[in-house]
Amino acid sequence: MLRSRYSKDVSSADFNTVVTVAGWMEEIRNLGSIAFVILRDRKGTLQLTLLKKKTPELFEQLVGLPRESVISVVGLCKANEKVRNGYEILPENVTILSVAETPLPLGIVDKVEADFDTRLDNRVLDLRKPEQQALFSIRDAVLEAADAFLRSEHFLEVHTPKIIASSSEGGTEMFTLQYFERSAFLAQSPQLYKQSLMATGLDRVFEIAWYFRAEEHNTRRHLNESTAVDIEMAFIDSEEDVMNILERLVHAMWKRASECTQELEVLKRSVVVPPLPFPRLCYDDVVRDLQAQKSSMEWGQDLSTEDERLLGALMKDQGMDFYFITRYPLKVKPFYTMPEGTKYSRGFDLECKGIEISSGSQRIHDVALLQERMRACNLDPKDFTAYLAAFRYGMPPHGGFGFGIERFLMELLDLPNIREAILFPRDRTRLTP
Repeated sequence: MLRSRYSKDVSSADFNTVVTVAGWMEEIRNLGSIAFVILRDRKGTLQLTLLKKKTPELFEQLVGLPRESVISVVGLCKANEKVRNGYEILPENVTILSVAETPLPLGIVDKVEADFDTRLDNRVLDLRKPEQQALFSIRDAVLEAADAFLRSEHFLEVHTPKIIASSSEGGTEMFTLQYFERSAFLAQSPQLYKQSLMATGLDRVFEIAWYFRAEEHNTRRHLNESTAVDIEMAFIDSEEDVMNILERLVHAMWKRASECTQELEVLKRSVVVPPLPFPRLCYDDVVRDLQAQKSSMEWGQDLSTEDERLLGALMKDQGMDFYFITRYPLKVKPFYTMPEGTKYSRGFDLECKGIEISSGSQRIHDVALLQERMRACNLDPKDFTAYLAAFRYGMPPHGGFGFGIERFLMELLDLPNIREAILFPRDRTRLTP
């Protein structure tokens, strides 16, 4: 084994025993007769202490290596309250696994900050930073919490196709690809498939989904490839049943993040769990309040980025980070959204601090009404033949939502840019690494 212990897994029971540790050489301090090497692994760092008189060849071998080289060390673990973690490792044997090139294009623990593009150009090195490690540990924790919550509510995890024959939402912002002799698209969302599943008897499903959207904007809050928690549930009375699941899901994820104390300390962040239930704001009232703040928004329009920011500030003054916007005009919602009369819809958005993080609705389950809404949205039902087939032989009332993971993390941790929240971001200009 190249490793028997991670840095944070060494305990007093290991003192005066031989252990094997492995990782990246973060820092090397050569004081002549003694040298200290800080070794970094996935869980933290530890100190290797080398005495030149005791192991001269090993001493020269290690101090001559560049930073970020990878080694495996067999050594005696000794208690030492003066060093990090309360112990040090006295190397007896070292295996050099990889020698890093010099100079490094990006510092890992250097105090001089690199610009954002340099960080993303060297993303593998950037992800070695303690802050990035902490961020993605929190991401893992909140997704684990989402999985646990949804399973406790009897949701079944599914995986739907990402190569599709027609638009998921009726939009034109899609990536096209050649699928043998035909054209196909990358899915904007799993919308059509998760709705179809409501006709199968698998009446509560969720997916950690990938979204592919060919939107040309290049802002701090948009990605062209992103992830989301998508759910669909059947036998609902109204969209309120869906909103109830969504707010409790968000609460469970936010609460789990608040328990990641070590990671939050690294990030210098604090997380306060929001109270339930989240306020429900009627679209009409939102328009009135925004117009009172001199917004140019008119009834029937979707909220602009500036309108969302202004509404977020108004809600913050009331001590509210999370809030739903309900009873949207039908004309600004997708074709599958259930109408409420001729003017309104049963669609909703969940906003957090002035940014939309989720959108959902009760869906249309009557095939004739669904076709009518398609035509009203200038869509040809013939392009959705396979989708419509699921509605012809018994479809219960249902609804669902898509909940953006990167936007959630952006708001949770007050990240300056959404690209921080995904490993290898894809945007209007970035296709590598």
